[in-house]
Amino acid sequence: MKLALLAEQAAGERRVAATPETVKKLIGLGAGVAVEAGAGTGASIDDEAYAAAGASVGPRAQTIAGADILLGVAGPAPDSLAGVKPGAWLVAGLNPFGERARIDAYAALGVEALAMEWMPRITRAQSMDILSSQANLAGYKAVLDAAAEYGRAFPMMMTAAGTISAARVFVMGVGVAGLQAIATARRLGAQVSATDVRSATKEQIQSLGAKPIFVETVAGIEGEGAGGYAGEMSAEYREAQAELVSAHIAKQDIVITTALIPGKPAPRLVSERQVASMRPGSVLVDLAVEQGGNVEGAVAGEVVVRHGVKIVGHRNVPSRLAADASALFARNLFNFLSAYWDKDAGRPVLPDEDEVTQAIRLTQNGQVVNPRLTG
Repeated sequence: MKLALLAEQAAGERRVAATPETVKKLIGLGAGVAVEAGAGTGASIDDEAYAAAGASVGPRAQTIAGADILLGVAGPAPDSLAGVKPGAWLVAGLNPFGERARIDAYAALGVEALAMEWMPRITRAQSMDILSSQANLAGYKAVLDAAAEYGRAFPMMMTAAGTISAARVFVMGVGVAGLQAIATARRLGAQVSATDVRSATKEQIQSLGAKPIFVETVAGIEGEGAGGYAGEMSAEYREAQAELVSAHIAKQDIVITTALIPGKPAPRLVSERQVASMRPGSVLVDLAVEQGGNVEGAVAGEVVVRHGVKIVGHRNVPSRLAADASALFARNLFNFLSAYWDKDAGRPVLPDEDEVTQAIRLTQNGQVVNPRLTG
């Protein structure tokens, strides 16, 4: 059985879906691995390292030819898959809602597309969850990006010339990225507070030494969506939250927003008026900018200044830590393939009735089959 590692085509994408470490492990399962030349360059992995791990390295057409499984970080352009084997798996982050036409094209090619970002949040699939592994790094990098743009120090410093106050950091959205942002800001010495629509996160915030900022006047709104993701806030909660945040945000030096709702535009958390209330030199980092943004005025791929406040909207933040992000992403994919590896068949086998299969399989036998796309 042949696995093919594809070089990424998207602008600015530096990650790679397999590393020499995981290539060795895949070969150990009994697979042959072909790597497209230059696939690991952005993550500081050269072709020689893949060859030393036991993979063959060559041009894209040679890599794809006869491959049973294609591995990628993001979904490749369908027209770049000429010669793909009918029934071959495409295992990658496929952005099914945002790239629906591409999913249809995969079906037309006869590819079985498996969207790794739709991995269910269940215990046995935690090690396969690309969203969590990449969000963890994004939360960390968001704090470093904020520190780079902020013209002051993070920790309190007591010197003979006087005392410098600690930076005040407010994290909005306490999922994986938010929790890592809290932990990183705390390690840098900032005074940290955080909020979320899910009341269950209050203890998590406190456990990291940060102050929880929660609406207490609106009862019974948990904000818990399917699979552990945040759900949409009610109009009543949004209004109460806006009042609370408006008073709090004006006192902050740095605000980091991380709120995403799967399949929908990112919720607006910070308005133009709230940005204007912050003191000049403050920084906002919007990790949801590519899904429409949590911050009014954020621009994907740019750092803009509004009312003297910097709004940071870097695209593809995990790719800004390409080596580590690739290592984690590659392990997610290996954990998935190895969990379903059938020794007798010499390849992974996905049972139709399996919860993971039903969640991630988008196309099969020339058809789009996932209920989230067909319903």
